[in-house]
Amino acid sequence: MAPAMLRVLTLSTLFPDATRPNFGVFVERQTLGLSRLNGIDLRVVAPLGVPPWPLSTLGRYRAFAEVPPHETWRGLDVWRPRFVNLPGAGGRFHAGALVRRLQPLLTELRRDFAFDVIDAEFFFPDGPAAVALGKHFGVPVSIKARGADIHLWGQGATAGQVRAAGRAADGMLAVSAAMKADMVALGMPEDRIAVHHTGVDAARFGGFPRAEAKAALGITGPIVMSLGALVARKGHDIVVDAVAALPGVTLLIIGEGPERAKLEAQIAALGLGDRVRLLGAVPHAEMGRLLPAADVMALASASEGLANAWVEALACGVPIVIPDIGGAREVLTDPAFGLIAARTPVAFAEAIGMLIAVPPLPERVKQGAARFSWDTNAAALKAHLERLVAGF
Repeated sequence: MAPAMLRVLTLSTLFPDATRPNFGVFVERQTLGLSRLNGIDLRVVAPLGVPPWPLSTLGRYRAFAEVPPHETWRGLDVWRPRFVNLPGAGGRFHAGALVRRLQPLLTELRRDFAFDVIDAEFFFPDGPAAVALGKHFGVPVSIKARGADIHLWGQGATAGQVRAAGRAADGMLAVSAAMKADMVALGMPEDRIAVHHTGVDAARFGGFPRAEAKAALGITGPIVMSLGALVARKGHDIVVDAVAALPGVTLLIIGEGPERAKLEAQIAALGLGDRVRLLGAVPHAEMGRLLPAADVMALASASEGLANAWVEALACGVPIVIPDIGGAREVLTDPAFGLIAARTPVAFAEAIGMLIAVPPLPERVKQGAARFSWDTNAAALKAHLERLVAGF
């Protein structure tokens, strides 16, 4: 039987901080929703992987020195312990380092907060670490799969750890039915995996007028947006080539990452400097005012679970063009919501052109996001964790 007050320890290496405010915002939003429900007492442990000195003083790791080890973040009680991230090891030592760092911290934390369950919000290294910690403290463990944590870490040097964690977890969540199928294909028990869709903030996305959003950008003609980190997996280069074949169409790419210089060179080589802009990282809080200006949101990812960007675009009345990956067919259940296209510039150009030529009504497009609610997400997560505790 689940306790009257469910004490949840949320563990996530995918969680925003002052140096990365957009990093894992969907995990933050889910956690906020759960924490606000009656009968929930929650703490967050959001570890930071840092390489040994002197690498820890360089690049993005240098900024971590400004992140406090314990703080109140958006009303959540958050611990941010550092664990050793060994470069060049393919991640194979991450989970072990995380366990060694968290075991004493959780022992101390448990004196005042006797957590009933560990809710790991990313499959690696959080999942294997959570399983080891759950055994040590005698509590059940849930692990959520989101996309790259299965598609990337479920391959190569860390594949065995990912599979073992899935087989040992008391319960698992998947962001889409397709993600669940991928987990089962890795040998994880199907009967312990529940589909747990993301939510969308209706107050932030879908309430800003399209005409006002377009006027703020000062762009005439159709606008395509591509949202996501500037990494090869997101396929921004494919969308750039697609837009090159669509005269008069402007492309805005929102995100930051290591592929920026390569994309800049591609844009220059194609002579698209007047039609393709790299906007960099945009605060998530501002996306609801920017997205409605788009006629199409196109994201040519190689893999996704069920991208929040898909749902947020639909909530703003913007149809999407995406490959047949992850939960694409679970989202695009109506032609008005957008099109699935092969992951090639020609196919993307054709699909984008079709939606620009015959645009679906924004109010119809918004219906595609109606079933993605943070309230539903939080209630489902609470029920899932209560079942694990009651059956442990």
